[in-house]
Amino acid sequence: MSPKIMRAVEISQPGGPEVLHLCDRPVPQPRYGEIVIKVAAAGVNRPDALQRAGSYAPPPTASDLPGLEAAGEVYAVGEGVVEWSVGDAVCALLPGGGYAEYVATPASHALRVPKGMSMEMAACLPETYFTVWSNVFMRGELTAGERFLVHGGSSGIGTTAIQMANVFGARVFTTAGSDEKCAVCLALGAERAINYKTEDYVGIVKDAGGANLILDMVGGSYLPRNVKALANDGRLVQIAFLTGPKVELNFAEVMMRRLTITGSTLRPQSDLAKARIADQLRTNVWPLIEAGRLGPVMDSAFPLDRAAAAHSRLESADHIGKIVLTT
Repeated sequence: MSPKIMRAVEISQPGGPEVLHLCDRPVPQPRYGEIVIKVAAAGVNRPDALQRAGSYAPPPTASDLPGLEAAGEVYAVGEGVVEWSVGDAVCALLPGGGYAEYVATPASHALRVPKGMSMEMAACLPETYFTVWSNVFMRGELTAGERFLVHGGSSGIGTTAIQMANVFGARVFTTAGSDEKCAVCLALGAERAINYKTEDYVGIVKDAGGANLILDMVGGSYLPRNVKALANDGRLVQIAFLTGPKVELNFAEVMMRRLTITGSTLRPQSDLAKARIADQLRTNVWPLIEAGRLGPVMDSAFPLDRAAAAHSRLESADHIGKIVLTT
């Protein structure tokens, strides 16, 4: 008998991690072009915490449940789906709803679970790999030999960006908040890991020639400092604002040194745009994962009914890499 009801984690009201509660929901049915995944593990990401806090509403057509990535087996396929079959092991970018035993997503946003990789590790891949590839390589146009600075090097995004930029031949610089985290970044391929609590990243990067590309999710006071750290003709890609989106910035320097400031968010992009990112990952990145040259860094795993503890861990300064929920 196919189940009609599943366990899920819902946001009872805007607030802290304590507002996440286990509930029962109907098992989703696939629409045209969709698959339903029986979730083994789901990634926990900053946008989930923002949605929980009431500051990041899901798109109108998306599930109100948090969760933007998951790994598991294909449970059902909708009309028009030819690339997946029931039982296939996949990890996928989701429009929402990952904190559940089953989730629906466009079939074109799924990728096979790399050979030999656990479902928990595979659940760490989609959100960060889609984000890094689209912003660092598609939007930021990073090339071999360039100097690349990524802030938050010990985060899920940071650990992915360090490895990916390194394997494609860039010189990687990063910032992190402790000597332990800096050591992890160096082991992942960073040329220089800067403890931002004791060192000035602007001076260090400028002494190396300036960054050709910076990936930043901090914002706030980092914005004018990033501009100073860029080399002439450098590019800054902004993907989040952990310390705020508003700052005073002298654009004369941007003009005089021919700098580019751009940015993006992943969730609001069209299904077609996300499918194109998936296609590029399938061609350019997945073979490197299966060859052992790239891989996720997982901090910890929590059962679904401990989603609040997972969010507390996410919002602490202690974790390194990704956090997942298991069903």
